[in-house]
Amino acid sequence: MSSEPDSALTVMLAMNDASRDRVLVPRVRARLEAVATVLPVGPGTTFLDDPAIAAALPEVDVLLTGWGCPRIGPEVLDAAPKLQAILHAAGTVKAIVAPEAYERGIQVSSAAHANALPVAEFTVAAIVLAGKRAFRLAAQYRTSRTKADPHGMPGSYGTTVGLLGASRIGRMVAERLRSFDLHVLISDPYLTAAEAAGLGAELVGNDELFRRSDIVSVHAPLLPETAGLVDARLLGLLRDGSVLINTARGKIVDAAALERECVAGRIDAVLDVTDPEPLPPDSPLLDLPNVFVTPHVAGAVGNEIARLGELAVSELERLSAGKPLHHAITPSDLGRIA
Repeated sequence: MSSEPDSALTVMLAMNDASRDRVLVPRVRARLEAVATVLPVGPGTTFLDDPAIAAALPEVDVLLTGWGCPRIGPEVLDAAPKLQAILHAAGTVKAIVAPEAYERGIQVSSAAHANALPVAEFTVAAIVLAGKRAFRLAAQYRTSRTKADPHGMPGSYGTTVGLLGASRIGRMVAERLRSFDLHVLISDPYLTAAEAAGLGAELVGNDELFRRSDIVSVHAPLLPETAGLVDARLLGLLRDGSVLINTARGKIVDAAALERECVAGRIDAVLDVTDPEPLPPDSPLLDLPNVFVTPHVAGAVGNEIARLGELAVSELERLSAGKPLHHAITPSDLGRIA
């Protein structure tokens, strides 16, 4: 017999099959089923075209969404009058949740925090390796088959690291860099000097960040005003031999300007994201010894994806207990998050 409480919330899973299996691993699925009745049906490419889904929506209290979720527009909301919350077991909700959901008082949360953690870890590792110019030295070793002299490289001690953006990931990176002998600068229009100091960083403007930093790491969200933000002028402010790290979005950096700087050998780059993505096979960035390109691997992959499900189910447990969500997204957040 089921051990579900009579007051269990009714949850519909709205994500593709691959996401469901990776996000809701057995231990997470067990937690989910301990507090909710999970419907045996869920949407494919739409909510309302499948009669079984349309018939189930009136009883749904919570949509547990993920990668592959169809857009939740007004017509879906009309069909789900009991809907209390949309809990997204992935990152951004902008393309999925229509503004009407917020207007109707439906709570929305995102697992972006869980996806941010591996990005921050990846970035810190990249900063440490970039300080020693390990990527450049490894490429030289591989192509020349002779040991490069590491003593010609700057090293990490006392290096100035600039963080472009105090996003969730940017803040995580700043906090983790406290344990290193580095000087950290941070630039963000929403951050105060006191808040930056609380992160162990010095608040500066974009120009000063690029002018003073040995390593710049991009952590701004991709918004209309940040597309192409790192342009030829800002890149030109970097000192010769500096490193640009981008784990945010490729379109934040002017691709042509970055390519020119890297082809000239004036700066190094560590790129987990590019514009376009993937790069065309003939892109010079793929062959340059001063450029290290990874295939958008910084975010949650493999067993890290289960963190997203854990966070979403934790939110469901809080909702079930009548507690506020820890990772709620509000309308005021939408203008400054990705």
